Amino acid sequence: MLNIEIDGKSIEVEHGSTIIDAADKVGIAIPRFCYHPKLSVAANCRMCLVQVEKFNKPLPACATPVADGMKIFTRSKSAIEAQQSVMEFLLINHPLDCPICDQGGECDLQDIAVAYGVSGSRYTEEKRVVFNKNIGPLVSTDMTRCIQCTRCVRFLKEVGGMQELGMIGRGEHAEITAYVDKSVNSELSGNIIDLCPVGALTSKPFRYSARSWELTRRPSIAAHDSLGSHIEVHVKDNKVMRVLPREKESINECWLSDRDRFSYEGLNSPDRLKVPMIKHNGAWVETDWKTALEFAAGQLKDITNEYGGEALGVLVSPNSTMEEGYLAKKLANGLNSGNVDYRLRQTDFRLDGKRLGTPWMGCNIHEIEELDRIIVIGSNLRNEHPLLAQRFRRAVANGAELSVVSPLDNDPLMDIAHKVIVRPNDMVNVLGQILKAMSGLQRLSLCLPPSLTSLLDDIKVRPNTQAIAESLAGHGKDYDLIAPKVGIFLGNMALSDPRFTEMYSMAEAIGGITGAKGGILPAAANSTGMHMMGVMPSSTGMHARAMLEVPRKAYVLLNIEPELDCQHAALAKAAMEKAECVVALTAYKSQALEHADILLPITPFTETSGTFMSMEGRVQSFAAAVRPLGEARPAWKVLRVLANTLGLAGFDFESSEQVKDAIFNGEKPSAVVWRSLNNNLRELVEIQVNIKHDGLQRIGEVPQYESDPIVRRSPPLQKTKYNIKPMARMCGRQLAALDLVEGDHVLVKQDKGSAVLTVRLDDHVAMGCVRVAAAHEATIGLGDLMGDITIEKLSLEQLQAINKNITEARA
Repeated sequence: MLNIEIDGKSIEVEHGSTIIDAADKVGIAIPRFCYHPKLSVAANCRMCLVQVEKFNKPLPACATPVADGMKIFTRSKSAIEAQQSVMEFLLINHPLDCPICDQGGECDLQDIAVAYGVSGSRYTEEKRVVFNKNIGPLVSTDMTRCIQCTRCVRFLKEVGGMQELGMIGRGEHAEITAYVDKSVNSELSGNIIDLCPVGALTSKPFRYSARSWELTRRPSIAAHDSLGSHIEVHVKDNKVMRVLPREKESINECWLSDRDRFSYEGLNSPDRLKVPMIKHNGAWVETDWKTALEFAAGQLKDITNEYGGEALGVLVSPNSTMEEGYLAKKLANGLNSGNVDYRLRQTDFRLDGKRLGTPWMGCNIHEIEELDRIIVIGSNLRNEHPLLAQRFRRAVANGAELSVVSPLDNDPLMDIAHKVIVRPNDMVNVLGQILKAMSGLQRLSLCLPPSLTSLLDDIKVRPNTQAIAESLAGHGKDYDLIAPKVGIFLGNMALSDPRFTEMYSMAEAIGGITGAKGGILPAAANSTGMHMMGVMPSSTGMHARAMLEVPRKAYVLLNIEPELDCQHAALAKAAMEKAECVVALTAYKSQALEHADILLPITPFTETSGTFMSMEGRVQSFAAAVRPLGEARPAWKVLRVLANTLGLAGFDFESSEQVKDAIFNGEKPSAVVWRSLNNNLRELVEIQVNIKHDGLQRIGEVPQYESDPIVRRSPPLQKTKYNIKPMARMCGRQLAALDLVEGDHVLVKQDKGSAVLTVRLDDHVAMGCVRVAAAHEATIGLGDLMGDITIEKLSLEQLQAINKNITEARA
């Protein structure tokens, strides 16, 4: 610790601190533009100049480390003159258009100019003009206002992982620009709007829609991935106008992903369902709540009385709140049905009943940065968890070695020490090789199921998997770690795979050898919470896949669009067609719910109170930011009244807080959660060995901007480069093997369904695989996200005939 003095105040600061750190610690304001605590020091704006005793010129506070006994003056005559001079230079070319600037009212330049500037300007020459750049559908530019602080440049390089902006020119000709004919495509790009201290970078969707002082700010929790980011919802006239990050160092720091930031544009989509609707003679008819609920209750009661409770299936979105999931399960149980599930995009359920607790990510979010060795299995981090990916990026920057086992070779924008890119079906074999190599390195005799022992005896460890094993064991190129901190994480592609159970068991065995932290990285906002509450089938009930393979007589759908949100789109569509009654609690009316019989309008997360549990087991409640639209009502209220109409007992809740208390039995949520979280298995499961598929396998990744109903309806997100119509993507070797070239049209067949797609060269895809995006209208006729698939090249005549049949069918 060092003793210094700032403006006459004696303080103690850590060695290595800068003057600006010390000043912030004691609450002394030093103006700054380029400095940001989460970015590297640039010291190019010079606004933070201060006087330091024994130095003959002012020094930049952001770049000057403190020394023992240093005396600093932030408001001396020398410091004030330096700051005023810098402000005068900054304003020489800055346009005087504050009244029309979208940053007005929250502009650092305005505030600092008032505090540190002068009342007039000596500059009478013509100001320079910089042409605006089109850097995409999310960020608007007014580059004449730019003061070259380079915050945006440093953020995209250091946090986003890829330098998409840079500075060209010198002196007054310097300007920030993108590469030629390029836009900013980072999935974190919206953060440069917050970072910009002037009006050079603003939100394109929000632009000119409201002034900052007109907005009411309400705290909430992001509802699109399992990170649990803290957000601030800005409201005007009962409408969500924009969403900004709330600082929470242990979760999202001060950042926000574009999906969480811009999805609000889908909240007031034309598709919003505002009144209850009942299908009558094939046509939708608007009705009142009493009629709709009584009709729904009557249908459900008749079917369960006639066929029994097992005739009912309840499918719940993992993006629903804990309160909604709890009441959905309670409703199913009240109708004597054990058929309830939230795992809509999962195929393999063999782990049910074999876990010791609730699966979670296995560590706290910030602990990722402290890991020495990491292996990620079956995950495209930037697509699935865009903000969590930067934690992994920081771990690698700190010296961690990252290994990847996946069917996709997407660039995570960080160095990968070792990677094995194979077909989904072969990932189990790769993990077996790593396990065998690990047991050899540690000289362990493992107690494994006979099938796994047999598999390890038969497989041969290859050099690339040997390298991963050595990395996890702490062996490195230049040094060895005696006890490395290891993290093992399974992503969405692993969770969707038919052999997920084997992958999980392998990861469990490898983790047992290495003492690793880690677990699963679920996709949805409340997957962990749904599992902890047991929103899953009873011992005699059916899981989500079984409910679709063997259609139920009736379904209750909570916040889902079956064809887009389920693992097997064609099965989901067929099951809804065959059901006698489908009751959909939904915020949107869409083609994906054409086979429903009753639509009950529920509110999205901004119009209801509730609770999410993040992947790290953090329980976070939030309140409604705006009033419900039309006659929509919070889903927990709709479920409660539906249960009351059915005559079920135990649904006397008056608020979501009462439901939350029932979930946790009045205990403190954290106490219940930490008793429940456990990734360990009761025993390693039997492994299916010698499974070989010579045909093509599908990689059915869900694009991040198609992940749930709200995101799918956000126009700005749908305009980004990530919203590309599904194509049949294959590597060059695979195209050559099938005698295809980019641009060909092919008939893709899976199970009993098919789709006509365009061929696209994609060398990120493993040999033997076809990358076909899911959750899209063009691919809802196909089967599992990870399954066997066939490709048939279409001639021009065949393509024309197919298009003609489609046109006639629609007519």
